[in-house]
Amino acid sequence: MRALIDLQKKLVPDLLQVMQKRYAILHSVKNLQPIGRRGLAENTKLTERFVRGEIDFLNEQGLIDITTKGMLITNEGILILEQLTQFMNEIMGLNVLEKQLRETLQIKDVIVVPGNSDEHDWVKQELGKACVAYLKRVVTDDSSIAVTGGTTMAAVASVMTPLERAANYLFVPARGGIGEKVENQANTIAAEMARKSNGEYRLLYVPDPISETSYQSIINEPSINEVLQLIKGASVVLHGIGDALTMASRRKTPESILTDLQKKKAVSEAFGYYFDQDGTVVHKVRTVGIQLEDLETIEYVITVAGGKSKGQAIASYFKQGKSDLLITDEAAAMEILRDYSL
Repeated sequence: MRALIDLQKKLVPDLLQVMQKRYAILHSVKNLQPIGRRGLAENTKLTERFVRGEIDFLNEQGLIDITTKGMLITNEGILILEQLTQFMNEIMGLNVLEKQLRETLQIKDVIVVPGNSDEHDWVKQELGKACVAYLKRVVTDDSSIAVTGGTTMAAVASVMTPLERAANYLFVPARGGIGEKVENQANTIAAEMARKSNGEYRLLYVPDPISETSYQSIINEPSINEVLQLIKGASVVLHGIGDALTMASRRKTPESILTDLQKKKAVSEAFGYYFDQDGTVVHKVRTVGIQLEDLETIEYVITVAGGKSKGQAIASYFKQGKSDLLITDEAAAMEILRDYSL
């Protein structure tokens, strides 16, 4: 396919350019429907005049419907998008980015979706869809799936669908809550994923972080210990990667520790561990749930994180953190590769 694309670029470059633009328009309608022409132009970074002409063409082809509420994609339009995905990934160089990231981060598998999730919420949904598609391939009967909190994991939950190949699967929070918005907490996300996938769930009612004294007392509680064993025995872990100082602020970290994190140049956070640019753990908070060392015994560890602003944090985590799959977006991928090339 690569050779064919290279030939097309030389012989009919304008054809590929038009195809990319129409694909982008169709993709945006699917994710943002119903949407008007102005909103579509802003989202695709194309002129309203150009979009108007393309919308008329796509409507004539039966790929979108134009209604008083805005444009909607048709079933045929969805089918075209699905059939074009691999081809467009080749054209846009996403497959090349995936290969470069696999080699750079020394990771088994990478999925890159187009766009920048810092700028568009629909990109986070694409990260979520890629995650759900992978889950459907790896989850087996009686699996336990541990999930962390955060906006990216919430996006995964929003697009979750039944995992048809498996039965009796269970969602559990990977750790306690950190007092953020309830919709972004691990408990809420685990319950939402279970509801949308027709699975089961168990919740973990403990704060995060927690003092050492409280930790020893809490983990001996029978109800907490039971859930903790389910978490530790998970066959799949879904987690995000946070910016170190942002996560410290969300945890209402004492000023003295915040200053120490800045001094030690903390870059990323995952599972309560803070990493510097070289992937060295510079600080750890006591949490009830999965610890970094637990990942070694878990069959599938799936990392979902995107946005240009997360590039450095993702690169930092992967210098030590264990993961079988990174699902990220184009902007983050390019930022990671740029940092490694400096």
